[in-house]
Amino acid sequence: MKIAIASNGKNENAKVSEVSGRALYYLIFENDKLIKAIKNPFRVGGGGAGFSIAEVLSDEKVEMVISGKFGANMISALESKGIKYKEMSSMTVKEALEKRR
Repeated sequence: MKIAIASNGKNENAKVSEVSGRALYYLIFENDKLIKAIKNPFRVGGGGAGFSIAEVLSDEKVEMVISGKFGANMISALESKGIKYKEMSSMTVKEALEKRR
């Protein structure tokens, strides 16, 4: 399963971002192995960040997204693409990956 985790940094020891659309990075894991770190191009600027990053994650064939919190627009975008989502906060990316089940 391909999982994207909103992160404050580029590695597994970074904290899970409390914001989804404005997260600094998205770390993408496949079979629990980090395969890609994406710097979120929508972290600053106008509205629509949640929808836009959902598009990027869909293009990456992500099946689940983990973040501290999700906005209504991002939830709607993820649901429309059949992508699962889970809110997990106050932990590292590695902890969230292990506890997601």
